[in-house]
Amino acid sequence: MANEQWTSRPYEDQELLSFDRLRRAVMNRIIERAEALMDVEFPLSQERQDLLVSEEWENAKIAVRNSPTAKEAYRKYLEQTMGGRLEDHMKRDKEELGAMGVQEKSL
Repeated sequence: MANEQWTSRPYEDQELLSFDRLRRAVMNRIIERAEALMDVEFPLSQERQDLLVSEEWENAKIAVRNSPTAKEAYRKYLEQTMGGRLEDHMKRDKEELGAMGVQEKSL
């Protein structure tokens, strides 16, 4: 889309909280962009439609990755998954570390 000058609206945090909200937000931006293009190109080719969807989906994923809410949710996910892995290591090495003075509870 070399000649096209288009900037998608920034995504708001509440649009990134669920798949249904995200879908609505992405669809609205795709339709806005398609309507702007129809002044020059009508009807839109299948390739152009596919490109609009792909590009806006990539914009949405970037917005999610940059969202403080998403980062906090991912931190909680990491705490759960990494915590389980850490527990496995601790159980495996408990006897060895205990022999070196690591205690069950803090003093």
